[in-house]
Amino acid sequence: MNDRNAVEGRGGGISSHNVIFNEVISLGSLFLACWEFRSGRENKKDVQKFFLNLENEIFLLHDELENQTYRHSKYTSFFVCDPKLRHIHKAEVRDRILHHALFRFIEPIFEKIFIFDSYSSRIGKGTHRAVKRLQKFAWKLSRNNTRTVWVLKCDIRKFFDSIDHEIIFNLVQKKIKDKGLLTLIGGIIDSYQTANGKGIPLGNLTSQLFSNVYLNELDQFIKRKLRIKYYVRYADDFAILSIEREYLENLIIVLNEFLAKNLKLELHPRKIKIEKLSRGIDFLGYVIFLTHIVLRTKTKNRMLRRIKIRVKELEAKIISQKTFASCLCSYLGMLTHCRGGGIKKQIKAIIN
Repeated sequence: MNDRNAVEGRGGGISSHNVIFNEVISLGSLFLACWEFRSGRENKKDVQKFFLNLENEIFLLHDELENQTYRHSKYTSFFVCDPKLRHIHKAEVRDRILHHALFRFIEPIFEKIFIFDSYSSRIGKGTHRAVKRLQKFAWKLSRNNTRTVWVLKCDIRKFFDSIDHEIIFNLVQKKIKDKGLLTLIGGIIDSYQTANGKGIPLGNLTSQLFSNVYLNELDQFIKRKLRIKYYVRYADDFAILSIEREYLENLIIVLNEFLAKNLKLELHPRKIKIEKLSRGIDFLGYVIFLTHIVLRTKTKNRMLRRIKIRVKELEAKIISQKTFASCLCSYLGMLTHCRGGGIKKQIKAIIN
């Protein structure tokens, strides 16, 4: 297992008192993680191959972990457009199953420290709740549309690529004391880098948790130190509302200084925007107004293009009716969170 002895708590030997580590790597935990991981991936060739020899694979993984001979695999990289181009790095199936086992045990530990208005990769949260929360804040701050409200929108420049390994490990170490478990986590963190000691892969389940742990420092600074009430974050995108434009302008410097000093991050200079709420706030694929929410024009056009492609694939029998129906339901589901009557008519025209 990857050993990083330079930091306190790293590289400790596995002993009988490491109860949490032993629970994570137990056969019961690993087999349970298998079935959780497999859901929705049954048709993937690498998953099918692993499950053909499941017992031997899990026993081997368990032995390697117990004997401290486990090494994280290399990553397979590919690009997806979702909607912007993203570089995904995918670990081997055995590693991803271990990620699931680890996540089940440590996610509840960190969930307790997160603020309410962090909405990415958390149960009961998500983009739609973030959008509606921002609208609720706007209505409250505007005093029923009697005051002008300004919104500062930011995101972090190359966030996943810039996460510092030493910083994220130290943040994890504040809540987890078990040396065996810390060695395992350190190995996962160090299994990938974009530069020396930097970066976590978009493809790992653990990366979703680590990213929230990392930016929880920003959340706590904004909520506890700056006492900002109207703040919503989803992944590395966040918005702050105020009735004073000048306050938001001054806040940009404060936030950049905190990010640089404490997390070795910076705001994306071209994506810092201060907008008047009355003109609509473009956030997470929707445009938010006080009285209603509409789908972003780019999101709408992309949706219609994809439906046209799916219709052609269905006609050519490239995809099944079931797959087409599933895709269509997901798109229609997006429209339940905004005004979508006109778009539904356009979709109906495409499929008829």
